[in-house]
Amino acid sequence: MNIIFFGPQGSGKGTQARLLCEKFGFFYFESGEYLRKIAETNAELKTMLDQGVMVPDIELTSYLTAFLDQESLYDDIIFDGFPRNLEQYNFLKNWLNQKQVTFDLVLVLEISHQETIKRLALRKREDDTPEAIEKRLELYKLRTEPLIQELEKITTVKHVDGDRSIEDIQKDLIDIIQNEQDNS
Repeated sequence: MNIIFFGPQGSGKGTQARLLCEKFGFFYFESGEYLRKIAETNAELKTMLDQGVMVPDIELTSYLTAFLDQESLYDDIIFDGFPRNLEQYNFLKNWLNQKQVTFDLVLVLEISHQETIKRLALRKREDDTPEAIEKRLELYKLRTEPLIQELEKITTVKHVDGDRSIEDIQKDLIDIIQNEQDNS
């Protein structure tokens, strides 16, 4: 089962995804973390990330697929932060089709804009400047929300209230995944 995890920055996707990986044995692929690792030796990429600029689709997808091919990872993956738009989704979907696997579930953690700002301010990451945060939130709204709407037409998409406790959210997510597994 491959899962795409959506939600604005600071929504708790990483925390929830890691807990789901422990519970179900999924591989966790978080694109932001992966890009920050690459940026340690790639000055151009580091500058883009520091400025809150989105990495070009072709560059991001090439990093991602090269890593997955290198590790022979094609199934039982939780994708966090990728795809972010319809172009990235179509590229990844076609690439996975070549591997004869698909996306089975989309999970969307929903939190308010104010809660996102509050949570990001607390984590004190170098690339979480107020300007970069606002830019990423605007890009999420412009690029990712339309992708979610398209995915709702073709696959199972579950929206989850992300303003609750970690435990309450996790319980709902486990129930959703178990129901999907039981119905597949």
